[in-house]
Amino acid sequence: MTLQVALVQAFGAEPMGGNGAAVVRLLQPVATDWMQRLAACLKQSETAFLWRDPRQGWCLRWFTPTCEVPLCGHATLAATLALLHWGDLREGEGCGLASRTGQLEVHALSAAEGMASLQLPGGGLQDLDLPERLPQLLGCEVLGYWGSALGYRVALVPDAFPLESMASPASRLEGQDRQGLVLMQACHGSPPKLMGRQADYQLRFFAPGLGIEEDPVTGSAHALVAPWWMQRIGRPSVLGWQCSPWRGGMLCEHAQAGHVRLTGKGHLLWHGQLEAGDGGCDPGGWGVCLPR
Repeated sequence: MTLQVALVQAFGAEPMGGNGAAVVRLLQPVATDWMQRLAACLKQSETAFLWRDPRQGWCLRWFTPTCEVPLCGHATLAATLALLHWGDLREGEGCGLASRTGQLEVHALSAAEGMASLQLPGGGLQDLDLPERLPQLLGCEVLGYWGSALGYRVALVPDAFPLESMASPASRLEGQDRQGLVLMQACHGSPPKLMGRQADYQLRFFAPGLGIEEDPVTGSAHALVAPWWMQRIGRPSVLGWQCSPWRGGMLCEHAQAGHVRLTGKGHLLWHGQLEAGDGGCDPGGWGVCLPR
């Protein structure tokens, strides 16, 4: 089975920054275990699989090297830019991608700049009791601690905390924090710039329970916390930055009810053909994306 495949560096400030995602264009609804094996081979933080259902349109699923995830922002941006590259989307055109999280609206904004936007579920932070060990593990005071429907935990750290240079705490995380911990703070000093605008806040994201020690630039995490920053700053849009070793960021704006529009750049690093054997045909497995 010969398939189209692309690797896109999403939400980066430069061609080899941001977060890499492989995008595979399927000819049929292949089996879940085949996609998981291929994602493990490609070794990106996420691999996106696109299949066009003749009745429902484009369907999208995401896999880390170890498991399927219900939502991935950077791989959705990568999928949008791959569809633009393959001619399935035209510049300025949008479409809906059916996923486990529902219909995601995306727009291909500029081929020359590698710019696209997507709408993800946002907000919904829930106050939680702070785990006793977390401040000790991080080596700083924790000013706020929340949960979310995604399963991520979010911790607000002081502005002066050296978030960018801190050593990864991934191997020492416990409990639900292992499934996704967002550490965030307001930008201070000389904030980084992206798309001609200074960043308002920055974060890092660790998810060893999903097979990702640190995700470089995480769209779903920004969609989750951006409404909190919009409310705190008093603006309908903010620029979020991710100060990981492979840094990048995105513009976050209020969209339709309960959603956040993320706009960012991506760089097509390579594209080609994939020879990965027979993935079988399993329409039933793709029912997670389609209306019941």
